[in-house]
Amino acid sequence: MRPDDKCLEMSAVEALRLASWAAHQRLEKRLDVKERFTDPDAYRSHLEKMWGFCAALEGGLGQHVFGAALPNYDRRRKLPLITRDLIALGADADSVARLPRCDAVPACREPAAAFGCVYVLEGATLGGRTLLPLVQRQLGFTGEHGAAFLASYGENVAPMWSEFRAVLDAWCETPERCARATQSAVDTFKFLERWLCGDPR
Repeated sequence: MRPDDKCLEMSAVEALRLASWAAHQRLEKRLDVKERFTDPDAYRSHLEKMWGFCAALEGGLGQHVFGAALPNYDRRRKLPLITRDLIALGADADSVARLPRCDAVPACREPAAAFGCVYVLEGATLGGRTLLPLVQRQLGFTGEHGAAFLASYGENVAPMWSEFRAVLDAWCETPERCARATQSAVDTFKFLERWLCGDPR
């Protein structure tokens, strides 16, 4: 089934989830969460890589792309949270700014494609809430110190996700916009997997 066919039969969010499911699952399997989130050095390395990805992606994606389509996008940016975590782990602002940035991210020059990219990062806020207890237990980091990225919106994770879903569905209600967002979400997962885990063997 092609992306535009999915968009004719279900909501945009459901179409994005179905189309990106395989790429999402492959990334999760390759991440090795137990190693990355229970070892301090591996955790910091993961945050540095996520910083590099978000710096590249969010550097070309801002409120000017979404306009009125997603009025609170700036509040949803992940880079400030990751930067705060790295500084809490001992880095300084200058060293963080010099971290390598991902050299390949999806182009998000219009809202539909941008929604696909942000769908991946907003979905990570849900996963982050499940990983936060592990990091707290194993490493002693909290949403206030060292795990702001995982804590994301704190107690507002569910309402922020519900709001994003509703706005995405409303904007991507046409098959063309939905298909563009769907392809962008799939591409975002693929680029993120390559950046975090290397090329598949």
